[in-house]
Amino acid sequence: QVQLVESGGGLVQAGGSLRLSCAASLRTFSNYVMGWFRQAPGKEREFVAAIHWNAVSTYYADSVKGRFTISRDNAKNAVSLQMNSLKPGDTAVYYCAAGRRGMTSTPHEFDYWGQGTQVTVSS
Repeated sequence: QVQLVESGGGLVQAGGSLRLSCAASLRTFSNYVMGWFRQAPGKEREFVAAIHWNAVSTYYADSVKGRFTISRDNAKNAVSLQMNSLKPGDTAVYYCAAGRRGMTSTPHEFDYWGQGTQVTVSS
């Protein structure tokens, strides 16, 4: 049973920081591209960031570039998202995802998803 479990969400003021973590029970975690997506109420799920299995290549949505940093630890089967300079527009449920179709921002190309963690940024 594959499980992705996110943690680290919460309430923060605009300009603040949060660090999201995702623990994955994938047997071959290092073979997966890991991604973060988010979904705000009434909106479609949108891509935030992805990281290649090599832990070097990364890909960000323009809206978070320069503020968010994705990283992974293949030895711990974990991926993180450091979020700085948070804005009210970043408020959403954040999801961790795993896929084997290469670096992509398309949700349906990821195979496994976590349950999500709420991030709320107050103005």
